[in-house]
Amino acid sequence: MVDAVVMTQDSEGTGLVTVASPFSVADTVNRLEREIEASGLALFAVVDHGSAARGIGVPMRETQLLVFGNPRVGTAAMTASRLFALELPLRALVWADGRGGVWVSYQDVRELGRRYGVPDALMQPLNRVPELVSTAVGPV
Repeated sequence: MVDAVVMTQDSEGTGLVTVASPFSVADTVNRLEREIEASGLALFAVVDHGSAARGIGVPMRETQLLVFGNPRVGTAAMTASRLFALELPLRALVWADGRGGVWVSYQDVRELGRRYGVPDALMQPLNRVPELVSTAVGPV
């Protein structure tokens, strides 16, 4: 059981959010996959950067990127601001640090909406990412 979820926001103002996970990278990825599917989003890909790096002989801690979204929701936001397409599909990075910690990092969707001038009403369906991540790293 998680006593407290550690969450940090990027001090650079980019809207990057990082949340601690009490689970391994593999378990965190599996839990995120289940939450993505349960919330009606599509999981488009899981990119295992760590494995690819090790495959070419470069040591890298576990790092996996989940790419997910909902074309119906994302398309409405992209129609409002074409450059918002640079941020879609949504992504969550699950990574291990050098001290045994596991983290999930993602862009704050509300900040992205402000950055690209997408109306709040169109961003509302995308604002579920924090809840999705929180549920995935929460109690078993």
